[in-house]
Amino acid sequence: MKNDVTRRFALSTLAAGAGLAVMGSVVPMPAQAMTQARAKTLVDALVADINDVIASGKSEAAMYVEFERIFARYADVPTIASYALGVDSRRATPAQMREFTTVFQRYISVKYGRRFREFIGGRIEVQEARAVKNFYEVKSLAKLRGQAPFEVTFLVSDRSGKDLFFNLFIEGINMLLTERTEIGAMLDRRGGNIDAMIADLRASA
Repeated sequence: MKNDVTRRFALSTLAAGAGLAVMGSVVPMPAQAMTQARAKTLVDALVADINDVIASGKSEAAMYVEFERIFARYADVPTIASYALGVDSRRATPAQMREFTTVFQRYISVKYGRRFREFIGGRIEVQEARAVKNFYEVKSLAKLRGQAPFEVTFLVSDRSGKDLFFNLFIEGINMLLTERTEIGAMLDRRGGNIDAMIADLRASA
């Protein structure tokens, strides 16, 4: 089992280094019909929904429900989940992948929902979109009370057949890389047992 874990980390490192220009070859394929205007329209709608939630005055639990709805609507959840699981997605059964994706959606919604709750009293403003390799980068600016503005960037593709974001940067922190590292660490603690990791993930959400 130790050798399996070591091999997984070696393969993960290669994938992260070679493909990760996180932004290029790792996730989306060429977005034929995607346009700069469509990418910005998607993020405009996404950001408007986030702003509505943080200004709603709802309870923390109710906000997390709304953030999960937003994540499910605007994010390419299967791609993000598969990337987070890394090389272990190759040995996961279809049932495990379905369960992991469902639990991961809740986990990521709560995790980033907590971060967006820090924006209460402020708002996010979409700035510009530009083509980067085979996807689009849409930059926005978070303006919070008593803090200097900082960037929130969404990477958008239509690889799934719909316009969706597949990565998110908040103050330069890369969601895909962060989640791959954290899910990998959770698997290591469980000796590579995917079912046990999913149970831990469910308990933490």
